[in-house]
Amino acid sequence: MDERNEADGLADLFETHRGRLRAVAYRMLGSVAEADDAVQETWLRLARSDAGDIANLPGWLTTVVSRICLDTLRTRASRREEFASDEGALDRVPSHATPAPEEEAVLVESVGRALLVVLDRLGPAERVAFVLHDTFAVPFDRIAPIVERSPVATKKLASRARQKVRGTPALPDAELARHRDVVEAFLSAARCGDLTALLAVLAPDVVRRAEAAALPAGALAEIRGADAVARETVLLTRNALVAAPALVDGRPGLIVAPHGRLLLALTLTIEAGRVTAYDVIATPARLRALDLAVLA
Repeated sequence: MDERNEADGLADLFETHRGRLRAVAYRMLGSVAEADDAVQETWLRLARSDAGDIANLPGWLTTVVSRICLDTLRTRASRREEFASDEGALDRVPSHATPAPEEEAVLVESVGRALLVVLDRLGPAERVAFVLHDTFAVPFDRIAPIVERSPVATKKLASRARQKVRGTPALPDAELARHRDVVEAFLSAARCGDLTALLAVLAPDVVRRAEAAALPAGALAEIRGADAVARETVLLTRNALVAAPALVDGRPGLIVAPHGRLLLALTLTIEAGRVTAYDVIATPARLRALDLAVLA
């Protein structure tokens, strides 16, 4: 009976840490299912351990779930290399454009769609080091054994990751801010299906160009004129609901990322406070070639 009470007590204690462990795992993996699997595996390892010998349980749990996530990321990276060795295989991987379940949608918004997309482009060790240090303030000397580096090398890992997340803007700060405001106004109007607001942010002779993979059947690859572009945008409100501003090749743009997974990217040309043109990129090869970062 005492053993059962002890096991129940350990389970109750683990539950007090589950939320934080899930937050760590989700940021590392970008998947609710995989994050939950990592947390469950952490519990199983704790249950098999002598908990009485663990001096710092929160630290121990964070280390274990991080190592599990790192292994998952490495396996994922290996699979991507296998796909890449098969020419065109990545282009055949289906995109998941359906809306995320409510719980996952909340998690995506809490972390940030753009951040999840950019994190997915980091190397496994970079991602773990960045998430643990920059998001959860874990010191480098505790991260180092997890990523199998020295504390100095771990600090460099996190620094490289941070630079990739922030990106390198191609515009001066003041111009970057003005363009960001236009992008956010365009996205806000698109989400609301507000035709008047869209016409206000689009130049009269705006041009929309899009790859075939981004368009409904029968849609034109190029549309000209604010009225035509605005009306099409209203019809595609669903995409806007899973979109977010991002730095695309150094300039403010948009990514469409259901479940936090990159589906489309929009590069916008902005002049005099209005969108004069934008391109919708959808093919995996072109998406992979884009330099994406979080738009501060």
